[in-house]
Amino acid sequence: MGFTAALIQMTSSDDPLANLAQAQGFVRQAAAEGAHIALTPEVTNCVSFSKVHQERVLHHQDDDPTLAGLRDTARETGIWLLIGSLALKTDDPQGRYANRSFLIDPDGAIHSQYDKIHMFDVQVSETETYRESAGFRAGSEAVIAETPLATFGLTVCYDLRFPYLFRALAKAGAEVLTLPAAFSPVTGVAHWETLVRARAIETGCFVLAPAQTGRHAAREGRPRTTHGHALAVAPWGEVLLDMGKAPGVGLVSIDLARVVEARDRVPALFHDRDVTLRQSSGAEAEVG
Repeated sequence: MGFTAALIQMTSSDDPLANLAQAQGFVRQAAAEGAHIALTPEVTNCVSFSKVHQERVLHHQDDDPTLAGLRDTARETGIWLLIGSLALKTDDPQGRYANRSFLIDPDGAIHSQYDKIHMFDVQVSETETYRESAGFRAGSEAVIAETPLATFGLTVCYDLRFPYLFRALAKAGAEVLTLPAAFSPVTGVAHWETLVRARAIETGCFVLAPAQTGRHAAREGRPRTTHGHALAVAPWGEVLLDMGKAPGVGLVSIDLARVVEARDRVPALFHDRDVTLRQSSGAEAEVG
């Protein structure tokens, strides 16, 4: 059993309506080229460091124009669509947003949704600091989505650094892991491909990772830059697609037989052992 997936690489600005038009064009292109599912990157609707601007342009889920527009496009094209994530207003008492991924079916209905669990609170260099938890609230539930194409496990960006989540999704039946991202250029160069390939190898899953790329225009606040290099990786760890730096659509064939093959060759996913941690002072190793 197999299907064709289309990774969409974008340079979203802080203008949600402009980003919606760009994303819809890419989804239509993906469908025209034969994709059964298209995947957009993290924060498809708005890349912004400005809380003031976000408060002005973001919406709650029920009245978000990007979600409504992309649901219409999925219905129009008749393909599955992973909206990598949208920044959405919530009822959080601290005014924090959700970083929420949506799987849309070919009828335009929301099949599954997932709130990013791990918040990107890091200082990657002297000039590059992120405090995602200041503006976004963390999710708490892992999500498996069973579809006629495959069983998908949903993750977002910084989740990549937490192998237990990917392993739990694979053990729950995931064959394909989705990883929409807006990765930092510094950590992207150092870690992105290595970690994506590692998650595929550890789980015996395909990993589909659409990405934001380049310098993101900002009408308010400082602009952001992202790494790009949307990736599709096979269960044995081969990179099937690397989209480099340019926005666009990249197609990849997914053969689910390769999931079974990889897990049969190295069934590490099923070799877990309970361990007891013993802290040693080294004294027992001394010879008197």
